[in-house]
Amino acid sequence: MTKGTTKRMIIMLAIAAVLIGGVVWFQHFKTTMIAKAIKGQSNPPQTVSTTVAQESSWQPTVEALGNLRASQQASLSSQIAGIVTAIHFDSGERARKGQVLAQISDAPQRAQLAQLQAQVGQLQAQRELAQITLKRDEAQLKVQAISQAVVDTDRANVASLDAQLKALAEQINAQKAVLAQATITAPFSGVLGIRQINLGQYLAPGAAAVTLQALDPMDIDFTVPQNQIELLHVGMTAEVTTSAVPGKTFSAKVIAVEPQVNTATRNLTVRARIPNPKGELLPGVFATVRLTDGAPRNYITLPNAAVSYNPYGATVYVVKDEGKAADGKPKLVAEQRFITTGLTRGDQVAILSGVKAGETIVTAGQLKLRNGVPILINNSVQPADSPNPQVPNS
Repeated sequence: MTKGTTKRMIIMLAIAAVLIGGVVWFQHFKTTMIAKAIKGQSNPPQTVSTTVAQESSWQPTVEALGNLRASQQASLSSQIAGIVTAIHFDSGERARKGQVLAQISDAPQRAQLAQLQAQVGQLQAQRELAQITLKRDEAQLKVQAISQAVVDTDRANVASLDAQLKALAEQINAQKAVLAQATITAPFSGVLGIRQINLGQYLAPGAAAVTLQALDPMDIDFTVPQNQIELLHVGMTAEVTTSAVPGKTFSAKVIAVEPQVNTATRNLTVRARIPNPKGELLPGVFATVRLTDGAPRNYITLPNAAVSYNPYGATVYVVKDEGKAADGKPKLVAEQRFITTGLTRGDQVAILSGVKAGETIVTAGQLKLRNGVPILINNSVQPADSPNPQVPNS
C-alpha cells in the first residue's frame, strides 16, 4: 500500500469518526432537550389566589326558605245534597266559631223527623194505657181474681213499648244529625274566602262552599339539611322576614320537627308559629327563616369558593413550601387534602377537620391543580368571603 492510499484512508476514517460522533451527540442533545421539554410541560407553574385559614367566633345559625300557611284552614261544604236556601255570609268577612254560614234545603228530613216524633206520641199513649192495665191486673192478682199469666202479659207489653220508644229515640237523634249536616257552620274562628255558592244552586256532597282560615297565628313550614339537625329543637325562637312585608321582622317559635328525614332530599321538615294580630301575613307567602341556637362557637372558616365538593368528599388545596427553587425564589406546590365541612354562613363555610389555622389555602384556580404542581400566588382578585353578604341595590 502506497503512502497516498494510506493517507486517503486515514482522512476517510477521520471524516467518518467526525460524522458518527456528530450523529451521536445530536441524538443525545435531542433526547436531553425532549426530556426537559416534557418535564417542563408536565408541571408548569399555575397561578392561583390564596387565603390563610383562620379561626373565628361563629354563632350557629340556620337559614331556610319556607311558605306561610294558616294555623287552621278548611274548605267548608255540605255533607248532604240539596238546594242552597240561605246564605249568611259575605266573601272575605270574619266568622266566629259555630256561626251558621249557609243552609241546604232539608224539608224531606224535617218531614221525616216530624213523622218519627208523632210515632213517639202514639207509643207513649199506648205505654200509659199498658201501665194502667198492669197496675189494675196486679191488684186483681192479689185477690186471686185473675191468673199470673195475665199479669206477665201486661208486663211484657210495657217492656215492648219501652223498647220501641228507645228505638224511636235513636232514630230521632240520627235524623237530627242528618238535619245538622244540611247546615254549614264555621268549625273555628277565622277569615272566610271568596263565596263559591249562590241561592238556588244545587250543592253536591263535599262541594266547596267557602274556605275558612285562621290567620292569627300563622305557621311556616321549611326544610333544613340533615347536617343541621343538632341545631333544631322544639321551642327555639326564630326570625321571619318576607318581601310581602318589607323592612319588618316577625318573631316565631318552633312548634314541631318532623321525626324523619326525607330520603329523597335528606332534609328535615320544621314548622314554626308566628303571631299575626294585624293580619299582615297571608297563607302562601314566601319567607326566610333564621334560627339561632346557643352560645357562639369557634370554627376554622374558609371562603366557600375554596372548597371542591365531589361525590367522594370535599377537598381543598393546601400550599406547601418546599424550600428554594433554582432561581432563589420560594418553591410552592399544591397538596390536595380531604376535609369535613360544617355549617355555612354567607360566603363562608366552617371546616371541622382537615385544615389547621394558619395554613395557606387555594381559593381560585383549583381546576388547574393536582398534587405536586408548582404554583404562583396572585392575590389581586379574591373570591367573596363575607359572613353576611348584602345584595347591592340596583
